Amino acid sequence: MTLPKRLAQVFLTAAIALAAAAPSLAMPAGAMRVIGKASPPIGHYEFCKTYVSECKPLKGDAGPIALTEDNWRTLLDVNYTVNTDITPMTDQELYGVEEFWTYPTTAGDCEDFVLLKRKMLMQKGFDASDLLITVVLQPNGEGHAVLTVRTDRGDYILDNMRNKVLPWMDTEYTYLKRQDTVDPSRWVKLQDGRAIAVGSVSQ
Repeated sequence: MTLPKRLAQVFLTAAIALAAAAPSLAMPAGAMRVIGKASPPIGHYEFCKTYVSECKPLKGDAGPIALTEDNWRTLLDVNYTVNTDITPMTDQELYGVEEFWTYPTTAGDCEDFVLLKRKMLMQKGFDASDLLITVVLQPNGEGHAVLTVRTDRGDYILDNMRNKVLPWMDTEYTYLKRQDTVDPSRWVKLQDGRAIAVGSVSQ
């Protein structure tokens, strides 16, 4: 193992140790409120045409996953690993187009981080109905994608802009829409109760 890899492992272990008690100490995060149907982002629509099997309707909603200590550590591990391994770059820089959703290998846009985290968590036993790609607005008005994880303690957010996994209500974003829990190809509109008003859902 090279020195950089050793250091990364040390930082990961420290991060997990510091955050491991969070589920037992934190108040429940609460669940987002779904208020209707929404159009899918064009990037996800195109992604589903390429990865058809990953966008098929699920057998049903498994219900929020139990946020056990092991599951919490897995969330921290996957979030940190992807954030560390993948270099943030825009689709324009990588592919010469405005929107292109795909699994990253070395670099990717925010939605690519989300896709990879979702895939890795499913490989570790998380149900697809609990791993929802979510579109938000940053405080500066720019769009952004994060991964919402539904748990029995509320909805938590995995974000390429931070290694800490936060309850959705503790983030600075305005939540617009996310995947449906039983059909990954469909999207639903969200009502962000913390905001006075939520603007129209963009593509």
